[in-house]
Amino acid sequence: MIKLSVIICTYNPDGNIFQKCLHCIEVAIQYYHPFEIIIIDNNSGKPVSEQEYVQGFLQRNHNARIIKESKQGLTNARLTAIKESSGDLLLFIDDDNWITPHFFSNGAAIANNYPGIGAWSGQVKLEFEREPESWTRPYWGLLVHREFESDLWSNLPYLTDSMPCGAGLFVRSKVAEHYLFLHRIGKREIELDRKGKNLLSAGDNDLAACACDIGLGVGLFHQLTLLHYIPASRLSKDYLLNLAENIAASSVILKAYRNIFPEKKSLKNKIAVLLRLLTKPAVERSFYKAVLRGEKNGAHMISKKTVP
Repeated sequence: MIKLSVIICTYNPDGNIFQKCLHCIEVAIQYYHPFEIIIIDNNSGKPVSEQEYVQGFLQRNHNARIIKESKQGLTNARLTAIKESSGDLLLFIDDDNWITPHFFSNGAAIANNYPGIGAWSGQVKLEFEREPESWTRPYWGLLVHREFESDLWSNLPYLTDSMPCGAGLFVRSKVAEHYLFLHRIGKREIELDRKGKNLLSAGDNDLAACACDIGLGVGLFHQLTLLHYIPASRLSKDYLLNLAENIAASSVILKAYRNIFPEKKSLKNKIAVLLRLLTKPAVERSFYKAVLRGEKNGAHMISKKTVP
């Protein structure tokens, strides 16, 4: 059996949501027992270890432990998890993810059956706190919504159709070690992950893309399924616009990390952008503007940093 390290990075979790996350993990353990379970408490206001339901989880699962990372930010939490883990395969689960019973066993089977793939994830279905307004549906992808029927993999780190996401992300230990190495030698000056109210959102893609950096592939597998809980606050127009802007900025930075830099727009491109702005409906236009702002911000950020 592959030694699986299950990692949950959390910050001020909602008790009911996190408790269900841990319950789903315990159900999955019945079908595949992980080597270790690591909960990274990313400096929560009330330590996660003091939560009664977390204490019960630790008592029932003796291979589980909590590590506190006082330096804020999801990137720092992930790096600590990588340093502390000792499995052959790492699985990152968010504290608002509810995995299906065979998630561990299916992920381990993929590791055995596809030795050339270094990072993979699966379907992410959204569980809404309340019914979302219809206009939001085209933007659910910003919330990591992903449903599909066929597996797909590649060795291309920028192909959206095969790029894994952070929710339920499996990475081989050597991929994680390469990601850690890049941070250690100063190749990742800009943190591409959530930090407080900062919504930069490509650290998971950067981690997965490290598989391609070391000669492996990335992929998506339909047999891996989880639910991602979405509170009502994440369905407001302001939040989604902010998210769209930051994801666009993150994409520019992520590409720069692999020596693909934004090109100066020609007059023809500028005219095309203007025409799109004039012809799009109001809501689409506001999101298009957010993406343009994000791309501009991302280019500005990499110009202020020495991106190797």
